[in-house]
Amino acid sequence: MDLSTSYLGFRLKNPVVASASPLSRTVEGVRQLADAGVGAVVLSSLFEEVLEAEARRHGALVEAGSERFAESLTYFPEAALADAAPRRYLSLIERASSAVAIPVIASLNAVTPAGWTTYARQMQDAGAVAIELNFLPSLPVEDEVSGRVIEERQLEALRLVKAVVSVPVAVKMNPCYSAAGEMARRFAAAGADGLVLFNRFLCPDIDPQALAVVPSGGLSSPADGRLPRAWIALLRRRLTISLAASSGVEGPDDVAKHLLAGSDVVMTASALLRHGPEYAQVLLGGLCAWMASKGFSRLEELRGLLAAEAR
Repeated sequence: MDLSTSYLGFRLKNPVVASASPLSRTVEGVRQLADAGVGAVVLSSLFEEVLEAEARRHGALVEAGSERFAESLTYFPEAALADAAPRRYLSLIERASSAVAIPVIASLNAVTPAGWTTYARQMQDAGAVAIELNFLPSLPVEDEVSGRVIEERQLEALRLVKAVVSVPVAVKMNPCYSAAGEMARRFAAAGADGLVLFNRFLCPDIDPQALAVVPSGGLSSPADGRLPRAWIALLRRRLTISLAASSGVEGPDDVAKHLLAGSDVVMTASALLRHGPEYAQVLLGGLCAWMASKGFSRLEELRGLLAAEAR
C-alpha cells in the first residue's frame, strides 16, 4: 500500500503528521513520534509573548538583587537570561532534526514584526525544514480594532517571514475569520506554501464554586473535524498550495475523511496524547485496511475524491 504524499514540497512516507503538542516539546518526544511512524512532526510552538514575560521576570530578579547576591548575578546578565528561552528552542530544532529522518517543522507565534522575522530566520538557520505560522484565534479587547485590521496584520506577518527565509512557510489559520475562504486565498496570494485548517479556539472558562477563571483544556473529538473538513473540501480545487487538516482525528476513519475531502496531510495531537505516540500505527494500519477494502492502492487515488467542484 502506497501511503506517500506531498506536503510543502516534501515527499512524506505517509499523511499522518504529529502536530504541535507537549509530545514534540523534547527531542525524546520527537524521536518517539518518528519511531511510531508519523510522516513528519511539528514542534511545540515558540511564543514571543512568553519569551517577553520570561525576560521581564529575569529583569526583575536582576533589579531586585541585593548587594549580597550582586556578584553571583553578574554571572547571569539580563541579556543572557532573556535569550535563554529562544536558545532552548533553537537547540531543540537542531537536536531533533539530527535525531530523526522525517521532516521537523518549527512553529512560531510572534506579536511584533521583529519577532516574526528574527525568530523565523533563526529557526531556519537551526535546521527547521519548514515554518508553521501559528495564528491563534484571539479576542481583541480594543473595540476599535476591526476584523480587517487583524487580517492585515497576519498577512503582513506572512509577507515579512517569506521575505527573510527560503524554507516553505505554512499558515495555521484560525476559524474565526468572517470569510475564511477569502482569507485562504489571500494567504496563498501572499506566498503561503500551505494552509493548516484550523487552529482550535481554546477559551478559558469560569468555575462558579471557586469564583475563578480556569484555563481551557480538553482534547479534540471527531466532531471537531467537520469544520476543517468542510473548508478543505471547498478549497481543494480552488487552491494549488498544500492543505493540512487539523483537529477531530480519533481513529482511522477520521484520517480517511480528511483525505477524501482533499487534505494532503492529516495532523493530529489529541489522539497521540490520549493514546500515546504508538497510536500512529493504529491510524496508519486502519487507513491501509480501509483503502484495501475500497480497492485503493495509492493515496493519490482517493485524495480529494469528495472535494467540491470549483465554480
